[in-house]
Amino acid sequence: MSRTSKSRTLSPQELQAFGEELDALQASVRADLGAKEAAYIKRIWRLVRYSSAAGRGLLFLGWFWPAWVLGTLLLALAKIVENMELGHNVMHGQYDWMNDPRFNGQDYEWDVVGTSDNWRYTHNYKHHTYTNVKGVDDDIGYGVLRLFPEQKWHPVNLFQPFFAVIFALLFQWGVAIQRLRIGRYFVGRITGKQLYEEFKPTGNKIKHQLLKDYVIFPAIALILFVPVMPVLLGNLVANGLRNLWTYMIIFCGHFTADVELFEKSVLEDESRGHWYLRQLRGSSNLTGGRWFHLLSGNLSHQIEHHLFPDIPACRYAEMGEEVRAICKRYDQHYNTGPLWKQFGQVIWRILRHAFPSEVSKTSAELVTEK
Repeated sequence: MSRTSKSRTLSPQELQAFGEELDALQASVRADLGAKEAAYIKRIWRLVRYSSAAGRGLLFLGWFWPAWVLGTLLLALAKIVENMELGHNVMHGQYDWMNDPRFNGQDYEWDVVGTSDNWRYTHNYKHHTYTNVKGVDDDIGYGVLRLFPEQKWHPVNLFQPFFAVIFALLFQWGVAIQRLRIGRYFVGRITGKQLYEEFKPTGNKIKHQLLKDYVIFPAIALILFVPVMPVLLGNLVANGLRNLWTYMIIFCGHFTADVELFEKSVLEDESRGHWYLRQLRGSSNLTGGRWFHLLSGNLSHQIEHHLFPDIPACRYAEMGEEVRAICKRYDQHYNTGPLWKQFGQVIWRILRHAFPSEVSKTSAELVTEK
């Protein structure tokens, strides 16, 4: 890992008990799922639909600037909530038990340029199985940024503060091509034809999204004899706001100062307790109010999400109280803080590791504790 851990190394007996307590918490919440959670996700679904309709409707009145501002913000709200609290959580299978086709994790297609199938592989499988394992979890810097000293430094990293801004503005596009691993083409591992075939589903999704936001709705404006530019600009800004917000929340959940990185050796005979411990030490939370948690898709409770990815995220706040208590009993650091503090640490990582940095010599505890 990238730094000396703030958590105590657990004995094998403690580690087993730690895992059993978290298993018990998960089982108790899963047994309690029902009408309350179903009603919640249906309200979220309605919020997305109605705020999107209202926002797009107001953009047709975009020649009146207050209508444009409100319309853009409502459309951005719809896109953020759909991305974070609806799409992301539904695709984790959090609501499969409802048997409602609107909330089926394997069939849901979200409102971004990347395909849900690619996300289910790169995120649900790769990231959540191998969280923060160097060389396996592709979410560590997304192949764009060096965020830990264990990552090899190249002179191009000097420009990563600039790359980070571009990546934030275009975050959905970076996620869309993540699984393609385009670099394989440039080093001769795949042919152009193979890359094209792999790109086809993503290309089709990109065309669908671009047509919807930048052709169909502007065309409707033409039919209604209202200005087209406010509609185009409103869609562009709403998508940009969604990208920036998503980037900030995700990076705060994974790349704050105390988040740890792991070598592949931790995967050898990894027990359930070790898996839980890796999720805990590879995540960080954000404090805030009810609307903040909703807008973040409850990824403000990133620790709980990594521990229990298929439990409805609306339960994470209450589960977090018990998780924090369990961590206290086992002297494990529970990484949480306000948005300004956590994002400040992310910015520090981006700036610090743009330059050569060395791994701490006292940072091998988790790798050897088994």
